[in-house]
Amino acid sequence: MVDLSRVTAWELGKCFDQSVLPKNSTETDIREGCRLAVKYNCAAFYSSAAYWTPVIVEELAGSDVLPAAAIAFPFGAATTAAKVAEATEAVARGAKALDCVMNIGALKSGHDADVREECKAFVDAAQGNITKMILETNFLTDDEIRRGCDLIIEAGIDYAKSSSGQFEGPSMEQVLLMIDACKGTDTKVKVAGVKFPRPQNAYAFLLAGVDLIGTRDAPRIIDALDQLRKIGLVPAYAGA
Repeated sequence: MVDLSRVTAWELGKCFDQSVLPKNSTETDIREGCRLAVKYNCAAFYSSAAYWTPVIVEELAGSDVLPAAAIAFPFGAATTAAKVAEATEAVARGAKALDCVMNIGALKSGHDADVREECKAFVDAAQGNITKMILETNFLTDDEIRRGCDLIIEAGIDYAKSSSGQFEGPSMEQVLLMIDACKGTDTKVKVAGVKFPRPQNAYAFLLAGVDLIGTRDAPRIIDALDQLRKIGLVPAYAGA
C-alpha cells in the first residue's frame, strides 16, 4: 500500500502501469506510449498486441519501466496450453511482466481445478517474471471474486487484477473484497478499468489499499496530484 502523503509525483509513477490497448495501434502509438511511461516513471508499459513487444523492449531499454504483455486478452477463454504458449513467447520476446485473463466461464461454472491448473501453468510459463491474473470482476459475484483471489494466491501469482479495462471497471466494494482476500499474503492488488472521473477514482483506489493501477491515462492522473492535494482529496505531502 502506498502512503500518498510520502510520495512525489515522480515516485507515484511506480503505482501505474501505462498501456496502449487498441489492437489497431500503430508503431507510432506504441513508441509514444512507451516514452510517456518513461517520462512519468511508470512501473510498466503494456500493449494488447504481442506483435509490438520487440518495439516496446527497444523503447524501454535503459529505463526501469518494464516491458509487459497481455495474455489471452481480453476474454480469457483460451485453453491453458494456448495461454502457456502465448506467455512463453512473450517472455522469449522480452516481456518482463505478464497480465493473463482468467478463464472466467470456468470459474463461474465451479471448475476451480481447471482454473487452478491454468494459474499454476501461467506462473511456470512466466519464468520468474512478474505475473498478474485478471478476474474481470464486473462479471463475477462476491463469492466468485474471493474464490478467484484464493486461486491466484495459491498459485503464487504476484497480483490479483480486477479487470482488463475493456469492459465495465470494478466497484469500490469489489476492490475492497480483493484487498481483504489478499491481505497477509504475497499477492498484491492491481486495479484497471478506472471509471470517470478518472483521476479522483484512481486516487480513491490507492487510498483504499490498491498497490497498482493499470490505465491508458497515467500521465493525466499523476498530473492531477497537486490539484487533488490542494482541495484535500489526497493527503498533503509530508516529506519522504
